[in-house]
Amino acid sequence: MRPQSGKPVFSHMKFQPDRPESGNFITRCEPQGIWVGAHCWADAVLIPWVGDLTPWEALHWDELSAPHFDAVMALSPELVILGSGAKHRFVHPRHVHRLIGAGIGVECMDTMAACRTFNVLVSEGRRVVAALLPPGAV
Repeated sequence: MRPQSGKPVFSHMKFQPDRPESGNFITRCEPQGIWVGAHCWADAVLIPWVGDLTPWEALHWDELSAPHFDAVMALSPELVILGSGAKHRFVHPRHVHRLIGAGIGVECMDTMAACRTFNVLVSEGRRVVAALLPPGAV
């Protein structure tokens, strides 16, 4: 956009994203795995907003059960993003009833979308946990 003077209104523009100094950010998501910093996770993983990442014992979406979410509950998030692999699926409410009963929000989406959403929520300072199946999981 140019004002009547012909000079640009904006002379400088910052392109790198603002990120807090601390916290986990997903730096890449591809069918072979999920990258957090320089480390790639090829299997299911729990990624809290801060702290250590841990393997998630979930192997396939169809095998999920309530005990898979005990480790998520222990992290005390305000919101859980469930990445269901290559396609979007909904988790059965009986598996996440403890989370919902504790006032913890639960959202399901494919893993690629879950990674993007997780980063946005972490950048907003939210206490979010991503429970992710590998992006290529069917």
